[in-house]
Amino acid sequence: NEEEIVRLHCDSWPSSWIRGHRVSPPQNFTGYESIKQQYSPQIPEYFNFAEDVLDVWAEKEKKGEKGSNPAFWWVNDRKQEVRWSFEELGFHSRRLANVLSGACGLNQQDRVFLVLPRVPEWWLVNVACLRTGTVLLPGTSQLTARDILHRLQTSGARCVITDESLAPLLDAVASQCSSLQHKILVSPTKREGWKNFGDLVRNASSDHECVKTRSDDPMTIFFTSGTTGSPKMTQHSHSSYGIGLTVNGRYWLDLTERDVLWNTSDTGWAKSAWSSVYAPWIQGACVFIHHMPRFDSHTVLETLSSYPISTFCTAPTAYRMLVQEDMSRYFNLQHCLCAGEPINPEVMEKWRSATGLDIYEGYGQTETVLIAGTFKGMKIKPGAFGKASPEYDVQVVDEAGNVLPRGVEGNLGIRVKPHKPFSLFTEYTGDPDRTAECYVGDFYLTGDRGVMDEDDYLWFVGRADDVILSAGYRIGPFEVENALIEHQAVAESAVVSSPDPIRGEKLLDYGLSCWLDLYK
Repeated sequence: NEEEIVRLHCDSWPSSWIRGHRVSPPQNFTGYESIKQQYSPQIPEYFNFAEDVLDVWAEKEKKGEKGSNPAFWWVNDRKQEVRWSFEELGFHSRRLANVLSGACGLNQQDRVFLVLPRVPEWWLVNVACLRTGTVLLPGTSQLTARDILHRLQTSGARCVITDESLAPLLDAVASQCSSLQHKILVSPTKREGWKNFGDLVRNASSDHECVKTRSDDPMTIFFTSGTTGSPKMTQHSHSSYGIGLTVNGRYWLDLTERDVLWNTSDTGWAKSAWSSVYAPWIQGACVFIHHMPRFDSHTVLETLSSYPISTFCTAPTAYRMLVQEDMSRYFNLQHCLCAGEPINPEVMEKWRSATGLDIYEGYGQTETVLIAGTFKGMKIKPGAFGKASPEYDVQVVDEAGNVLPRGVEGNLGIRVKPHKPFSLFTEYTGDPDRTAECYVGDFYLTGDRGVMDEDDYLWFVGRADDVILSAGYRIGPFEVENALIEHQAVAESAVVSSPDPIRGEKLLDYGLSCWLDLYK
């Protein structure tokens, strides 16, 4: 089988031509069964990713025990670049940590609302929050004033960090947010009522002692959409992502310190935490970022051809766009992955035909780390998203939590009894009822429907609810319906999606927009 073939090539060049296409043999394991045997995480009483992972890599750099790859490599369309070693990342993030705990007076477990595009400051805020023990709440730049108001009021965030594009929306709602005390602007210009990020950091000391955080202390909160109610606050601990995402970095992404990983996710989504912060840096790999105002297929392919990117992870929507371009140029790529929505088998085949590389699919949620995926050495079954991650016991269960036979459709569940996996989210903060609704019998239900075949591969059937997956974004119909019904011309609203060849799904908004225009 293919797993045996890959094992035979483990001592060959990084990529070998096998059966007419390039197969990169696993770097951290020999096959799927070996992953299950190897994976045995230890959860200490105290853990902080900045001190216990990032600073350890920085020490290895100083001692010459790590390769020359930077920890962080950022470029933009104007050919500007930022490269930081782990030591430099530590230097800059400690200065910002002093800003948060000093100038802003934030205490451990105070909440910081962060909305920035793919700029270096976003990564510094992530690490500085780890160092200070403050809880990070990332948001996407697509948020409206209404969205921002809900997030600030619900979370009680004391500090917000954003740029010029979102600052006016923050100012419009700030007076309604009694907990908000500090507004920090990432911009070369000044704005009344805001502290300037650059000025604060330049004047701060780089001497900072990382706070002591327990493994189960809250570390980050993501707002996730559902079919009913407002977005939920999904809370993760220092260990659930900081240690739990080892399974992503070491096994699914299969990274080493020699690798350069480009993950294209928006900074407001959990996938960015997955593959642009924790998973690669656990492995000492380089996080590569190309800051584009919008996704552009030609720019992506040019970037893949111009930089030594070994591992590429993006949404199926992006692959659907990329395969429509000329991909005849040479890539340095060794490993390609996707997540966020099911990928079309035809797109996988077109990518493989053009590049010689397979696309390895992964499945997970904001509430989890990798639930299931295709790993190097596994046979890829187009349409299936692979086998269960070694982190979880994944089963297909009925409405009462009973395990269903192979081939029978049911709810995709993760076993939580007798022991809840440490990498599962802590709770929907402030909402015990919605937290409890996720659990049935011995299982946490993902909200997705699927089938497990006789070879233990999982096949996605659809959402158990009607959350819309568009280009990797989860859109709660309830939120859109709420926005529509505020218009004076709308008496009732119902939001559904339609198939889209690029996004997978899209909102039926064109006719509605035209109709509403008549009433403006």
